[in-house]
Amino acid sequence: MGPRLGTGGVRQPFQSSHALLLLPVLLIVVITVVDVRAPTNVHLGPALVIAPALTPSFAGPRTTAAIGAMALAAQALIGFTHGGIATTNHVVQLITLAVLSVLVVIYSALRERRVATLAQVRTVAEAAQHVLMWPLPEQIGPLRIASLYLAAEDEAQIGGDLYAVTQYEGGIRVMIGDVRGKGLSAIGEAALLLGAFRESAHRRIQLAELAARLEQSVTHYMSDLEPREEAGERFATALLVEIPDRDPVTRMTSCGHPPPLLLSPGHAVTVPSLHPSPPLGVHGGAEHTLDVFSFEPGDTLLLYTDGVVEARDARGRFYPLTDRVVNWTEDSPEALMHHLRRDLLTHAGGRLDDDAALIALHRHSVDRRRHHGRGGG
Repeated sequence: MGPRLGTGGVRQPFQSSHALLLLPVLLIVVITVVDVRAPTNVHLGPALVIAPALTPSFAGPRTTAAIGAMALAAQALIGFTHGGIATTNHVVQLITLAVLSVLVVIYSALRERRVATLAQVRTVAEAAQHVLMWPLPEQIGPLRIASLYLAAEDEAQIGGDLYAVTQYEGGIRVMIGDVRGKGLSAIGEAALLLGAFRESAHRRIQLAELAARLEQSVTHYMSDLEPREEAGERFATALLVEIPDRDPVTRMTSCGHPPPLLLSPGHAVTVPSLHPSPPLGVHGGAEHTLDVFSFEPGDTLLLYTDGVVEARDARGRFYPLTDRVVNWTEDSPEALMHHLRRDLLTHAGGRLDDDAALIALHRHSVDRRRHHGRGGG
């Protein structure tokens, strides 16, 4: 889905849990020792319930039950040293600690079941999302590719933004798009657009015709499946990019989508001047213009969705994408995505209000190609 971050040096969960287990054990020991040595009018035994209450945050019900039993044993020891465990005060404390420990164990069991259910749901969701949004190849034809996807909804990997890459005879075609809405509610329209692109992009047709076919698919979907109360409110922007294997150019057709940025060595950033047609689903049958620009070896083409440039900081200022990427024009696509992810999230305070997607396409010389694999998307 994007640049992968290494996990070297990260502590395993079970190691952290074992270390945290020392906390309630140490707490029981300290409370017991202090209470045994304290005067008889000082009662610290009730504080023992803290130990089993902490344990579910990092351990399961069995460990929680063991900590609860240890706390009960400590309470019995305290009672034995302070007049015997048969006194009314100590009996009440033992019963209270036992009841609270049982309740904590029940809570731990329910929590563990809920966590297991959420993990299963997350696994299924991730599998479905990967089926919809195929990971992009790192290398295809004369291009080196890196991508970044930041979904607005928690626990989601994709939403209303989309991208795909495929090969056709003589080059590569890329689509990046944005359907109305965000998060999981927009996945249906995203799936429709991705399917239509994959069906037609490898054929020997012009980009304008490809855009027309996408328009037909979206329009057909809207007429058949769009809820009546949302009539006319669903649409999608898309940028279609065609990069020949040998010619140092790029061809583009925009359907209401923001123009890409062309990053060239020497900290040069240019914005190609496109002639966009309306978004898909707004005006059926609109004419689509083909724009052609230079794309030399060493250049990087940065595609993005409006969720990137419309991200706001605490003062309401939009993210200045063009100004920021000037410093990274000579970085690799992977490094560029790493910089943008960190910088964008910092600008937005760690959370985006809309889905955001970026693709970096770096062109190198044909004779330097290391791998010529099939496209993904």
